[in-house]
Amino acid sequence: MTTTPQPADGRRPRPTRHRGPVMLRGGEPDPRTQGTTTDARLLDRRGPTDWVHTDPWRVLRIQSEFVEGFGLLSELPRAVSVFGSARTPRGSAHYASGVEIGAALARAGYAVITGGGPGAMEAANRGASESGGLSVGLGIELPFEQELNEWVDVGIAFRYFFVRKTMFVKYAQAFVILPGGFGTLDELFEALTLVQTRKVTRFPVVLFGSEYWSGLVDWIRSTMVPAATVKESDLDLFTVTDDVEEVVRVIQEAEAARQAGDNGGGMRSVPADSGPSDA
Repeated sequence: MTTTPQPADGRRPRPTRHRGPVMLRGGEPDPRTQGTTTDARLLDRRGPTDWVHTDPWRVLRIQSEFVEGFGLLSELPRAVSVFGSARTPRGSAHYASGVEIGAALARAGYAVITGGGPGAMEAANRGASESGGLSVGLGIELPFEQELNEWVDVGIAFRYFFVRKTMFVKYAQAFVILPGGFGTLDELFEALTLVQTRKVTRFPVVLFGSEYWSGLVDWIRSTMVPAATVKESDLDLFTVTDDVEEVVRVIQEAEAARQAGDNGGGMRSVPADSGPSDA
């Protein structure tokens, strides 16, 4: 509906339009919606479909992804998110490690959550599934991404990375990071930021493969710490190991500590950082 209220100071009135609870003044009304109501446009199947790609409609899509994800994952048993490269080839040492880690987590009673893709993600899903555990895949809509791997028992594909990341964090008790690329680094540093800023309980972040991760860890220690962009104690926010049994032990010890009321998650003693962060 369009109205033209009279201004109190004699200025020329501006057209006022209402779009549901939103009021718009000035400019030209959309001729496609003149003489119609929201209900009428909803029930009329004719006309252009551009509206399904507008930002307000995307909000509903985002909401629906959260609802679907929460609904699917809310009844998961305790779980661990495992990240790693989609490019890890079958038969490689890193793939074998992923299978072994997935199997060990399953035997310890944890569901395994991955991005649902090939490579290291498939390896962890495979290890969990073959060992009788619950194997979960949270896929992402990409132009070059394959479908969820065959070892996923429960899966969902997301449109939005940030919704998917929320699911990785919300339903996991720990993160295990296998060798990977930019996507894996993205997940790693987002997890460390959430732990560092206490947006999540300080649960373990485990980097598996010391040879692969040593350069990054050395750079943090030799460059970032002296530059005071991170603290020396921030190196205690993660564990680097080549031992699958240690991966499980670190996670179990953190869980036991949390159950005992230690919100530090059983990690090494890390004082609260009251200074500013890069978050």
